Amino acid sequence: MIRGILIAFLAIAVIGTGYWGYKEHQEKNAVLIHAENNYQRAFHDLSYQMDELHDKIGTTLAMNSRESLSPALAEVWRITSEAHNDVGQLPLTLLPFNKTEEFLASIGDFSYRAAIRDLENKPLSKDEYASLQKLYEKSSDIQNELRNVQHMVIDKNLRWMDVELALASGKKQQDNTIVDGFKSVENNVSAYSETDFGPGFTSMKTMEKGFEQLKGNDITPEQAKQRAKEFASTEVDKLKVTQSGKGAGFEFYSVSMYDKKHKADLYMDITKKGGYPIWLIQSRKVNEENISLNDASNNAVSFLKEHGFEAEDLVLNESAQYDSIGVFSYVPNENGILLYPDTLKIKVALDDGQIIGFSAKDFLAAHRKRQVPKPELKENQAREKINQKVMVQESRLAVITNELGEEVLCYEFLGTIDDDTFRMFINASTGMEEKVEKLKNAEPIFNEL
Repeated sequence: MIRGILIAFLAIAVIGTGYWGYKEHQEKNAVLIHAENNYQRAFHDLSYQMDELHDKIGTTLAMNSRESLSPALAEVWRITSEAHNDVGQLPLTLLPFNKTEEFLASIGDFSYRAAIRDLENKPLSKDEYASLQKLYEKSSDIQNELRNVQHMVIDKNLRWMDVELALASGKKQQDNTIVDGFKSVENNVSAYSETDFGPGFTSMKTMEKGFEQLKGNDITPEQAKQRAKEFASTEVDKLKVTQSGKGAGFEFYSVSMYDKKHKADLYMDITKKGGYPIWLIQSRKVNEENISLNDASNNAVSFLKEHGFEAEDLVLNESAQYDSIGVFSYVPNENGILLYPDTLKIKVALDDGQIIGFSAKDFLAAHRKRQVPKPELKENQAREKINQKVMVQESRLAVITNELGEEVLCYEFLGTIDDDTFRMFINASTGMEEKVEKLKNAEPIFNEL
């Protein structure tokens, strides 16, 4: 009797386990199929976008009038944005593909710049047409490479999930057609030097050139550890250092640390040249706030001063609170002119005032001794360019980066329309309205029901 009951119980257990395993297998397959379908869609969309891009660039070469050329270049910009998005959805994070992405970004940057400028008064130059011709030829090469990969994928019924596994394992699979095809695309683009793009593309390397101009000697991994330990605003141990790979635009060290007080990990990047902190971040649970936003701002200023940033020359530009975290941005003030391209950003935990986030990437890339021109317009002349509905509250001079990626001196006006506050930048030389921003209003607080 007991034996029969045990046998029945074991049989039910085996059947139950088998059914559970079957359901788990089904659910896993459904996830894999969904991922595979997304990868296939993104890849075939990318191939289609490159076909469209090649054709659109070709049509711009045959156009002459501003009425036709501006919309065509805007369309080129739209297509490159979609192609960039498709690349980002493919499992290529472990495959060096930065040159191709940079190529797409360069086309988008060039086409956007040309599309928004007045082509009647400033038509495309011979050099810019030559750049377009080279882009047309290069897009044709990429188009053909992708078509070849697309043909092989369809002909051999290849799966993108196998590509992801191949890249993750680093092992050579029996058929790496997709990986080899994308490497061929990358090598093809790499054959074109930066100078091939012409003068329209110089702004795409601004960040990397900025880091190349940093002063100081190269530091060792051990020195990077020590600097990270000093920069962290808490007691840390278990420091590990890795160096940037070949695909990076500049050399840096990535340091991971363990915060003993808060029992959480800290991550930080430091430039190899000079040992400058690029960013620091810690994702930990921030408890109920014990300090005010103003106290947190004072902590941030003290932190900047302690680590070599001239805090007395920094102006608090924006402050905001998200749950129990204060977020602040500081802008250097040089002779009464704010330098917005050099902004520093800091996150402060409002439970104990710890710095849990820091970003100096913009500062390191852009900060330098500038020859800022004197304004050609007086403040009252610039103020006349403001919409009459705006009630101007204050004004000051500032350097900003405009839509063309150029640094320009502007008059910055803060004004209101009803309950909304706006920030407007008027070019101090031309009177052109360079940028208008709506500042965020205080978020409403909803009581729980």
